[in-house]
Amino acid sequence: MLSRQAAVLSPAELAHCRAVLGAASWIDGKATAGPQSARAKHNVQLPESSPEATELGDLVLDALRRHPGFIAAALPLRVFPPLFNRYEAGMGFGPHVDNAIRFAPGGARYRTDVACTLFLSDPADYDGGELVIEGSFGEQSVKLAAGDMVVYPASSVHRVEPVARGVRLAAFFWVQSMVQGDDRRALLASLDGSIAETRAALGDDHRAVVELTGTYHNLLRMWAQA
Repeated sequence: MLSRQAAVLSPAELAHCRAVLGAASWIDGKATAGPQSARAKHNVQLPESSPEATELGDLVLDALRRHPGFIAAALPLRVFPPLFNRYEAGMGFGPHVDNAIRFAPGGARYRTDVACTLFLSDPADYDGGELVIEGSFGEQSVKLAAGDMVVYPASSVHRVEPVARGVRLAAFFWVQSMVQGDDRRALLASLDGSIAETRAALGDDHRAVVELTGTYHNLLRMWAQA
């Protein structure tokens, strides 16, 4: 399932992120790439343990906690501390698949069920740089407004097209979901959306709303790992 989440960050949060990133020091993005993806990766990113990465990562995590669309799509158990990258003219990232297991600074281990890219640059400020994702949903080219985010299976082959002009800034991270299978997460997200529409049409006390909500939670109870 590929899901687009709007307005994860506010304009004020975006401005703060850009100011911090504008004054930060960057390193070769290969520092956090696996052996296969390192050959395809050409970008720069904030050092994982830098004060800037920690500050902005906490800002993004706070935003995710209050974003119901992200919660419904990813069903997060744990979120890997967000990383931040920068693509300048000529930089890109060839086709690759993310590592199944990631280790955060300090050694905490995460299973990467869901991948997320949070766009921080206005799409008018750069040419190219589309995130292209392959999956059961077909090949999707994604270039979203600043503050918007795409959520997709981390098992997908994906790439970042070379930037031809300007600078592309983004946060990226992974989610270890309570529900491991993408098909199950997609079913639950669809059911969650249907429940919201039914509640709006019939009210919270309608029998159909109560039963649909019960079905959602019983499926989550059956599939979730807590």
